[in-house]
Amino acid sequence: MRVITIEEPGVVGVRVERSGDLEPGHVRVRTIYSGVSAGTELTAYRGTNPYLSRKWDTERRLFVEGHTHAYPLAGWGYQEVGEVVEAAPDVTDPPVGSLVWGVWGHREEAVLPAGRLAGHVIPPGADPLAGVFARVGAIALNAVHAADIHLGDQVTIFGQGVIGLLATRLAQLSGARVVAAEGIPARLELAKEFGAAEAFDVLTGSCAEFVRKRINGADTAIELSGNVRGLHEAIRTVRQGGRVVAAGFYQGDAMGLRLGEEFHHNQVQLVSSQIGGVASWLSHRWDVERLQRTFMELVHRGEVDVLRLVTHVMPADDATAAFELLDHHAAEVLQLVFRFGETP
Repeated sequence: MRVITIEEPGVVGVRVERSGDLEPGHVRVRTIYSGVSAGTELTAYRGTNPYLSRKWDTERRLFVEGHTHAYPLAGWGYQEVGEVVEAAPDVTDPPVGSLVWGVWGHREEAVLPAGRLAGHVIPPGADPLAGVFARVGAIALNAVHAADIHLGDQVTIFGQGVIGLLATRLAQLSGARVVAAEGIPARLELAKEFGAAEAFDVLTGSCAEFVRKRINGADTAIELSGNVRGLHEAIRTVRQGGRVVAAGFYQGDAMGLRLGEEFHHNQVQLVSSQIGGVASWLSHRWDVERLQRTFMELVHRGEVDVLRLVTHVMPADDATAAFELLDHHAAEVLQLVFRFGETP
């Protein structure tokens, strides 16, 4: 089977690997679509991901000397959709022939525990392409939960890529008035269609000054650009005692994050949101699986239109060109998806 592999920084190829054996309790899934995370996967492609230069100690939850991953990085991927083509004799759910979403990386085929796909069957008549958004949608929903949004809250969301646009829609569904902040005009227009009350081009000036003039500051800001300057501006944007949810994947040193200024003087709450877990105060009720299923329910009910975010569907064999496009022409891409096979 084919597996997309990052061989070294800036080099992507497609390898051929042996398919796994079908074991009891497992199913074989043949991939149709595999979505790319333009944030996380580009850190691997560019060589900036901290897992490549530091070791993550899972017990102490600390980065220490060493490395967690090393090149080649095979099968990195964020969300996949495939057809169950074979099941072990002891498995009845999901049934053979069903379309499912899950996480198994950019590979043509995977053997997975059937339990991992429970509740992941795509309903009849639904476009299977929507399934590649389950995880990115969960990331957006996780950030919105961490923001603790209340009906009538003023929320500014920095970064209107795929996750930012989804967060804008989810915040609006939660009762917030959203100001979307972004530097790409086409994304600002799309943010309005996804529910933003106003859109601000960050290349034209200070979003913090704009928001404070219009609404005397935001109650909450969600930062999803992964840019430290965006995080600093988000801190400047919220009112005294306001909350900033840092949900971007920040790389390197935090140059430009001046914590002695608004953060200190306005007693700003800074909260991290990451898909490895949910907000601590919700962990007795929510988990990542529930986030994913909830988001997909919203999609299937027509409350979030994810298909509008797909800008590129490319054959898996074009992986080299796909990553070059993401790396050098990011403004032209929202959601890029690899196609491994035809939809049944």
